[in-house]
Amino acid sequence: MPENNTRTPVTVPAHTPAPTPPAPAAAPAAPARAGGPEGPPTRGAVPDPGPAPTRDAAPAPAAEGPPTRGAAPGPGYRAVFAVREFRFVFVAHLCSLLGVVVSELALTVLVYDMTGSPLLSSLTFALGFLPYLVGGTLLAGLADRLPPRRILVVCDLVCAGCVAVMVVPATPVAVLLVLRCAVAVVSPVFNGTRMATLADILGEGDLFVLGRSLLRIVSQSALLTGFAAGGVLLTVVPPRGALAVTAATFLASALLLRIGTVRRPARAGEAADGGLSGTWGVLRNRRVRALMLMFWVPPLFAVVPEALAAPYADEIGVSTAALGLLMCALPVGTIAGELFAGSFLSAATRSRIVLPLAVVGVLPYLLYGPRPGVALAAVALFLAGATGAYTLGLDAWFVAAVPEEQRGRAMTLMTAGMMTVQGVGMAGAGIAAEFAPVHTVVAGTGVLGTLCLLAAAAELRATERRDGADRHMTSR
Repeated sequence: MPENNTRTPVTVPAHTPAPTPPAPAAAPAAPARAGGPEGPPTRGAVPDPGPAPTRDAAPAPAAEGPPTRGAAPGPGYRAVFAVREFRFVFVAHLCSLLGVVVSELALTVLVYDMTGSPLLSSLTFALGFLPYLVGGTLLAGLADRLPPRRILVVCDLVCAGCVAVMVVPATPVAVLLVLRCAVAVVSPVFNGTRMATLADILGEGDLFVLGRSLLRIVSQSALLTGFAAGGVLLTVVPPRGALAVTAATFLASALLLRIGTVRRPARAGEAADGGLSGTWGVLRNRRVRALMLMFWVPPLFAVVPEALAAPYADEIGVSTAALGLLMCALPVGTIAGELFAGSFLSAATRSRIVLPLAVVGVLPYLLYGPRPGVALAAVALFLAGATGAYTLGLDAWFVAAVPEEQRGRAMTLMTAGMMTVQGVGMAGAGIAAEFAPVHTVVAGTGVLGTLCLLAAAAELRATERRDGADRHMTSR
C-alpha cells in the first residue's frame, strides 16, 4: 500500500539517540497468514515478547546543531541501503506498489466489462481516494497501540484477502466496490505505520529523510511505468487473472515484512486513546497542525493539471502522445528534484529551502495563462514537480516535532490527509473546468495555490517564533 506519495510532533530540535553496537538479527519467523497465529489483534492481547529493537547497520548520525553554510552533503542514498531492515521494507514496498497499481487498473476494466458503465468504472478508481479519510481518522490510533510489525503484516493480509475475493467469478459489482473501499481504508494505517517504523529502523536523522525520499521516488516512478505494465499484463491475462497476481504481491509484501523486520513493542500501549479524542490530541498541537498543512496544501493544487491533462490536450488539439508527455512531466520533475536534494544537498541546506520551494511550488502553473503548447506546458509541470524537493526537509521537521508515542497516529493522519486532498483537488478541478477554459483553471490554480501556501508558511513560521522549536528550519 504505497503512498502517493505516496506527495508527513512536541516541538523540540531533532535529536538522535546515541549509537549502540549492532545486535544479531532476529531469527526469521514463519510468515503470518490471516487467521493464523498472528491474526488481527484483540483489545486484550498482550504484546508478543521478542528481542529489543535493533539496527543491524550503522546507526543514524548524531543530531545536528544549527547548520552552517559550508555543511557537507548527507550520507546519500547508498547509506540507506546499507541497513538490512530497510532493504526488506523497500522490496516489500515495491511488491505492494505493484499490487495497488495493477489492482486499480484491472478492477476498473473488470467493472466496465461487467456493467458497461463509465460511471461505475470511474467510481471504482475514485474509491481509492475517498475512504482514506475514514481509515486515517478512525483507525489512526492502531499505529501506536499495537506492535508495528503486526500492523504491517495484517494490513497486507487484509488487502490480499480482499483482492482474492475479487478474483472469484461470482463476486457481484457491489461487493467489488466494497472490497475496493476496504483496501483503501487500511492503506493509511499501513502507510503511517511504515513511515513511523522507518524512524525506528533508520533513526530520526538524515537516514530517515533519505529513506522516506526513496519510497516516494518509487511511488512517483509507478506513475510512469506502473499503468503501462498493468496494461501489458491485461493483454496477456484477463482482469481477474491480473487481480490474482495482485493478491500474490500483497502476500509477498507481508512475508518480507514478517521475516525481514524486527519485532518492536507498541509505542503507546493499548491503554492509549484509540478514538477520535486521541486524534484531536495530536492535532491540538499548533506546530503539528502547521506542519500537516504544509504537507496537505501543495498536493491539493498540484494535481489540477494532471486531472485536466486530457481536456487540455483536447483544448489545444494535440495527439495522444502529447497527452502522455503532459502526464509524465510532473512525476519526472518530482523524481529529479528529490534525487538532486537527497544526493547533493546537506541536511542544513534542505532545511533552509523548505519554505521557499513550497511557496513557489505551483507558481509555474501561471505559464498556462496564455494557453501554451505542449512543450511549455510540460516545462511548467516539470518545474512544479521539481519544487517537491522541499519534502525532504519537511520530513525531518515532522519527525522531530511529533512525540514518539504519537508518531504512528500522526503519520497516519498526515498520509490520509494527503490522499484525501488530492481527491478533493481533482474533483474541484473538474467542477471548475465546467465553467472556465482549462488553461484558465490551471493558471488560476497557480495564483490561488500560492496565496494559500503563503498563509500556511506564515503559520509555520509563527509556531517557530512562539515555541522556539527547530530554529534551524531557516537560515536566520
